[in-house]
Amino acid sequence: MNTETHRQLANDIWSICNLLRGPYKRNEYRKVILPLTVLRRFDCLLSPTKPQALETFNQYKGKPESIIRSVMQSATGYPFYNLSRLELAPSQKGRNSLLDDSSNLAPNLNSYINGYSPNIRAIFDHFKFGEQISKMAEKNLLFQVIQKFATFDLSFAGLSADQAAMQMGYVFEELIRIGAEQSNEEAGEHFTPREVIKLMVNLLLTPEQDLRRSHVVKTIYDPACGTGGMLSVAEKYIRDLNSEAKPHLYGQDWNDEAWAVCRADMLIKGEDADNIALAACRT
Repeated sequence: MNTETHRQLANDIWSICNLLRGPYKRNEYRKVILPLTVLRRFDCLLSPTKPQALETFNQYKGKPESIIRSVMQSATGYPFYNLSRLELAPSQKGRNSLLDDSSNLAPNLNSYINGYSPNIRAIFDHFKFGEQISKMAEKNLLFQVIQKFATFDLSFAGLSADQAAMQMGYVFEELIRIGAEQSNEEAGEHFTPREVIKLMVNLLLTPEQDLRRSHVVKTIYDPACGTGGMLSVAEKYIRDLNSEAKPHLYGQDWNDEAWAVCRADMLIKGEDADNIALAACRT
């Protein structure tokens, strides 16, 4: 998947905003698009192991949370899981799709999100996505939006897990960029243009003399990480120089939405999202 393909998929996803016109302003589209992209990506990843994961949960139901978390992550192969029988998938035989019960879509969608592991629920709590579910349901938009999102296969079948995570990361970054450009009321507040970030990263990392050393370990910390642009660009800079390098990414931000986007981006790319803290930078 090349750059143009990433942009095309991101544009296809963003085109769902055509359904939101009227009830939503342009600078509000991202409040729907970004959370649902994250939700659909996680849904696609967990779909193949859904039956086995639910069976595993039934076996360990009632055990301490730490045990359930451990066995469920082993069952799914990811640092998150979902205990709901529902899926954000197209309506078809053999699938418990959210779309099968249009009259109860809003409560079922909330229940589905609440079925995720605590690390995922925290993201959607800070997205305040429950408010958007209520708003879309009130404006009779929810079914159409969910139906459209369900058509996107964000599993990137045929690629390795690392390759798929990288491709999804590119798509998500493009969505963040589009959303930031359309948020004219907040231009520059939570998003730094990629050209500026690349210049900053080059200035910061060019003096480093050991980046090409085999399996070099580097810690990157951004005390005001926003949506994670600096972390992503710095990681790419290092990996382009040395594919065996091991960058460890850390960041924090006090804006709930920016933190949620950054944490989701880390999970999408297979990074340790627990390294992204919700806190103000102290000087």
